[in-house]
Amino acid sequence: FFQLMGKVFGFVASDVKSKIEILEDLRRGENGEHFSTVKKMIKYESENGLLNKSDYTSGSRTLLRLHRGLDFIRLFLQKVGDLCDEDKTCGVCQEAYNSTLANFHPWIVRKGAIMAMYALPTRGGLLQKVCGPDEVQHAIDILPKMLQVTDDAYDRTQRHYTENDLHDLP
Repeated sequence: FFQLMGKVFGFVASDVKSKIEILEDLRRGENGEHFSTVKKMIKYESENGLLNKSDYTSGSRTLLRLHRGLDFIRLFLQKVGDLCDEDKTCGVCQEAYNSTLANFHPWIVRKGAIMAMYALPTRGGLLQKVCGPDEVQHAIDILPKMLQVTDDAYDRTQRHYTENDLHDLP
């Protein structure tokens, strides 16, 4: 999604990609059976003291960062769904960011992100860029269902982090 939003969001796309690769490597690694579900991963890393270990890349911590990104994307797309094609997406993107990811970023990152969002196109332009001109209407039609699926995935993951008091992983 971030790759399709344009070059200004390339750094975000590369960060997301590297986090997904970390999780895939853990799943394929020698302890891969402990990473087949979020619940198993959290349990394994918690019970083995891996969550705060400095020389270990925690899957739970990595997934938490992606989970926060999903929160931003779902809120942004929900707000985009309420716009008209000629409306700019910058404002709703900033609102979604300020309600989600900005809470976890230092000042300099927040300012850079807000500035990058000024480069976003109108809703129609964004949908054409992300979906392709022939798929815009289809994307609009399935957006409510996609948001419901996204909400469900977010809520399930959120519940695991809440049950294990892991929202503040470093």
